[in-house]
Amino acid sequence: MQQSLIRALLLASFGLSAAGAEAQTSAPAGGAGRHRPNVLFIATDDLNLDVGCYGDPLVKTPNIDRLASRGVRFDLTYCQYPLCNPSRVSMLTGVRPDTARVHDLKTNFRSTMPDAVTLPQLFRQNGYFTARVGKIFHYGVPREIGTSGMDDPISWDTIFNPIGRDKTEEDKLHILTRGTGNKTIGFAMAWLSMDGTDAEQTDGRGVTETIRLLEKAATMDKPFFIGMGFYRPHTPFVATHQWFDRYPKSDIHLPETPDGDLDDVPPIAPHIKPANYGLAADGLCDCLRGYWSSVSCLDAQVGQLLATLDRLKLADNTIIVFFSDNGFMLGQHGQWQKQMLFDESVRVPLIIYAPGAKGNGRTITAPVELLDVYPTLRELCGLPNPPQQLEGESLVPVLTGSALPRKPAAYSQVTRRVGKGKQARQIMGYSVRTQRWHFTLWGPDGQHGRELYDHEADPNEFTNLAKDEKYASTMAELQRLLGRIQPKAE
Repeated sequence: MQQSLIRALLLASFGLSAAGAEAQTSAPAGGAGRHRPNVLFIATDDLNLDVGCYGDPLVKTPNIDRLASRGVRFDLTYCQYPLCNPSRVSMLTGVRPDTARVHDLKTNFRSTMPDAVTLPQLFRQNGYFTARVGKIFHYGVPREIGTSGMDDPISWDTIFNPIGRDKTEEDKLHILTRGTGNKTIGFAMAWLSMDGTDAEQTDGRGVTETIRLLEKAATMDKPFFIGMGFYRPHTPFVATHQWFDRYPKSDIHLPETPDGDLDDVPPIAPHIKPANYGLAADGLCDCLRGYWSSVSCLDAQVGQLLATLDRLKLADNTIIVFFSDNGFMLGQHGQWQKQMLFDESVRVPLIIYAPGAKGNGRTITAPVELLDVYPTLRELCGLPNPPQQLEGESLVPVLTGSALPRKPAAYSQVTRRVGKGKQARQIMGYSVRTQRWHFTLWGPDGQHGRELYDHEADPNEFTNLAKDEKYASTMAELQRLLGRIQPKAE
């Protein structure tokens, strides 16, 4: 089916014609464009697939589950870089980390792509009211809570930087490690069962403000793009007592890891050394309990946003995107947090609800990328292309129910430093994920190691098949796929 027809089908679900949408795109803000679809853009920080609708048997997320039943749940979604800043920059500019030249937490993409038009900026330029609450672009968490972090001011009409008791009462945290260099709790193993109400926490204050903005937007004569950026479940793992009470410590068990699990894995692949930080199981279970409590608290706050859309009668004309910037490891392979290419570190939840779309209620098991969200929303709302060449693919055919994702694979990458002293240098690990295979090359042509996992037989990635000659042709094909995104050797 041709793209123009596909788009026309979905726009018809909003009561729009393709021609009408294009006309409204160029129209000045005002009543003529008010019935264009709104967007509620819900970002979470370090949320993995420990979510009910993704099959987790223990974690309670009824509101996210309800959103998934209403929209399209993408089961194999991958971030492009398992670290907050490069992942968010890639998604919000629609280009891969190598194109954006952002691979760390410090680089502001405006220094490398000064003329890029971000996703919310594109909506703002085309007559939408745009608002940011909390973390959409990168923040150091929890260090920069209450500030604008590395926000992009020209993307928004209005902003709000919440700060709550989880930040102001950090002295109460149970801190097991201090993270990299013993300097920050942003990468710490730390948790707290918090006094007070959810509304007093940073995310609770953010949700209160988002509800206020939705109420304001409901009276405006232009459509809106509102981004609510949650700070949880990013460490430190903080939630109020009611959520910790739902996960008794006696029910918390660490993932099982076979003896010698990492013996066949390149030494460069794990990020946490020694395994499990060398901590005892008791402390690790506290952190796992804190993470799951944070997820359930987050779910309740998502429920408030969904209820507000229903109350304001906005649900029938508001696209909802729910996602996480990267995955998060919780003891698999003895590893915690992110910055790895194991599946749990790079695989993320993604749910898109487009009112009236024929694809709603489906689960998509083909691989997609966070990179695909920008072109999808652009097409859904009939906006022009930005000046930069978008490198993702629109998921509109999936939302219409007319087709599956067209891309053969999803890609992720992460850096490592190798060598010591003056000989130290940075190399890149590139990963490709098809429905069956997960293949990683560390350094040019795998000079620092290779990994191959068969997810049909080994979904936990316990057995690295890269040295088995039986899979040589499979690896050659996967390496060919990786060549689509790897920089060409000079």
